[in-house]
Amino acid sequence: MTQFLIITSTEDQASLNIKDKLIKSDLYHFKITNVNWEDNELLRLANIEKVNIEKEQFLKENEVFLGITQNRLIYLNELKLDPNILSPDFLIFASRHASKTERPSFLVHTTGVWNDDIEYGGSPKSLSIASALLVKAGYIAIQESVKNNKISDFSLDMEVSHHGPTSLNKPLIFMELGSNQKEWNDNYAGITIANAIIETLIKYTSLKKDKSQKIGIGFGGTHYAPQFQKLISKTNIAISHICPKYFIPHLDANLINQMVKKCLEKVDYFVIDWKGVNSADKKHLIPLLEEYNISIKKIKDFF
Repeated sequence: MTQFLIITSTEDQASLNIKDKLIKSDLYHFKITNVNWEDNELLRLANIEKVNIEKEQFLKENEVFLGITQNRLIYLNELKLDPNILSPDFLIFASRHASKTERPSFLVHTTGVWNDDIEYGGSPKSLSIASALLVKAGYIAIQESVKNNKISDFSLDMEVSHHGPTSLNKPLIFMELGSNQKEWNDNYAGITIANAIIETLIKYTSLKKDKSQKIGIGFGGTHYAPQFQKLISKTNIAISHICPKYFIPHLDANLINQMVKKCLEKVDYFVIDWKGVNSADKKHLIPLLEEYNISIKKIKDFF
């Protein structure tokens, strides 16, 4: 039985919005358990409306819990869960997203700190455990939820690995609603990302059973990883951690080891956004990657 824990926070308006939409959903019904976490009642997904064979099987084989913490999500460095009562296999952080552009957006990403700056949580030069299949499932689920809800004024993005937490011993992703107070509290946007979170878990189990995906680790490009978004949406490649171009000079054997070992799935490819890495950084990166028995590919090789 695989357990998923959706984590929300009282310190996050978007997170509270998403939690509210999950609890009040017409599609997904949560019930109160006899377990408390962070001094709050833990909820469990009890049933799904409009169930099909795939969703019915999902409920038989998996458990989905919904919890809330008083901590900021990026600083949640330990779960404080009794493993005899609850030991989730995957963590999904329902979070706000903030950006200077403040564009309305839905996002998914892993976490990690590529240098020594821990202002936004995590530990220096430390990456979280990541699942490429979970990231891809999250991206596709948001894409489909946006289409189903006919939302045209929100962007869909997959970000590179950034901020904390990085110390939790569980695969995790952030699924976010951005990028200012208006969107964080938007009713329809909250429903869209809440639905996408549940569908992410169902799609993850489907992708895992299907076994058709090849697993990659990404290098290069900008923060919103447009070329990697194109790659996972149009091919059978799933990507876990992505190191953007501006942190490639910080890469060393330790960070590369973490990218490989902290990917839940066996890595098939190192994937480089070739135009998104300058010549000097390629000279630094390629020798590091050549130490592994993993194929080095350019994104364009898959098209």
